[in-house]
Amino acid sequence: MLFNSLEFALFFPVVCALYFLVPRKLKTPLLLVASCGFYMAFIPAYILILFTTILVDYFAGIWIENSAGPRKKRLLWISIAATCLILFVFKYFYFFTDTFAMISSEAGLPVWEPAIRIILPIGLSFHTFQSLSYVIEVYRGEQKAERDFITYATYVMFFPQLVAGPIERPQNLLQQFHQVHRFDHDRVVSGLRRMAWGFFKKLVVADRLALYVNDVYGMPHQHNGLQLTIATVFFAYQIYCDFSGYSDIAIGTARVLGFKLMENFDRPYQSSSISEFWRRWHISLSTWFRDYVYFPLGGSKVAKPKWVRNILITFGVSGLWHGAAWTYVAWGLLNGIYLVFGGLTKGIRDRCLGQLGLEHTTFLRRFLMWLTTFILINITWILFRAANFSEAWYIFTHLFSNWDISAIETQNFRLLYFVPAIMAIGLLEVLQAGETRRRIVRAIVAMPTYLRWPAYASIVCFVILFGVYQSAQFIYFQF
Repeated sequence: MLFNSLEFALFFPVVCALYFLVPRKLKTPLLLVASCGFYMAFIPAYILILFTTILVDYFAGIWIENSAGPRKKRLLWISIAATCLILFVFKYFYFFTDTFAMISSEAGLPVWEPAIRIILPIGLSFHTFQSLSYVIEVYRGEQKAERDFITYATYVMFFPQLVAGPIERPQNLLQQFHQVHRFDHDRVVSGLRRMAWGFFKKLVVADRLALYVNDVYGMPHQHNGLQLTIATVFFAYQIYCDFSGYSDIAIGTARVLGFKLMENFDRPYQSSSISEFWRRWHISLSTWFRDYVYFPLGGSKVAKPKWVRNILITFGVSGLWHGAAWTYVAWGLLNGIYLVFGGLTKGIRDRCLGQLGLEHTTFLRRFLMWLTTFILINITWILFRAANFSEAWYIFTHLFSNWDISAIETQNFRLLYFVPAIMAIGLLEVLQAGETRRRIVRAIVAMPTYLRWPAYASIVCFVILFGVYQSAQFIYFQF
């Protein structure tokens, strides 16, 4: 079920009403049933895959907590292997068989290809990582094993963040299912406001920009350098507003019900370095890889060659997590190379800029750092969005050639559409700059009731009126 669908517009109020009406002992089972219905709206049979993961890690958590020594570690690795095996079969099996077939073909060997193709279950990577964090935290002694199967299953399947995060830790979310959540007017209104902000990002910004991006990246060889450049910048905002919009809706939906989910984005395009960008972008995933991959490898508390290795492994695996294609791996590695280069040259760059009079506090230096970061991130998005290396290379090599402004339009994006597209990006930046959005929210909240609710209604009407409904699915659903 999509957040931006009529089904969800009917589903969510009913679930909320029932949740606040039923006795406390029925609240968690109700959320589990609702989450099952939410997930089964995609492909019903795939809920069996999700429950297999839940069963494996539920019992693994209990057995790990009751064990010690080598047996405890063995149980952890068995649980991780079993959970990752499911992810491998459904997400990466064909990636590796296709790669093997390509290598075999190049070597002149017989090529075997699977006879059938399996559709990737929605959000498999997200709830797999959430399950893994649970068993790892139980193993570390940071989380008590959950004995109530209904509670644990609801933790993994909680519908607001089931298919695209944020990827929660058990210390934050799991214990909230043991708390009492009563109807609170201010909290509910706050959650609905957050949902409206997410819908604005998704429908007004992301889906409008998608019209241009899909035209250009769908057939890059038929578009000039100016179109390729605009499409690349548009995609940067499209993927940000699409994914952060989903996170806002998820956080708002959970808040209405009384749950607090972690923040997943913090204005990443205002970053002045690549490392800052990754502290602000997809925070739940970045911290997951930091805590469960980067730190166990040794983090930065090792010799420089090993630190470089740790960075590249972490970002290479992160790229593979995003998609079963070598372009995603290259995208992750390129971000890792940026971080390595930035870390190794930081002292030299600081000294050179300091000699030019560009101290950290100067506006020009901060602007140059922001601009450089934004350009470098946009370059990585080409690998992320392009269908293959051939098309990515074409885009790389043609970005600054043939800037024919008279041919700026595409098949589905006329010149007239640029005005609302640019305005949507501008409005987004204004609303998330500093305290602007919070000041607007505080001003609306301070209004008398007869003005406040018409203001809310106007915001909803604005989103409905200026939203685009041709690109319904969220980008990160495929991950």
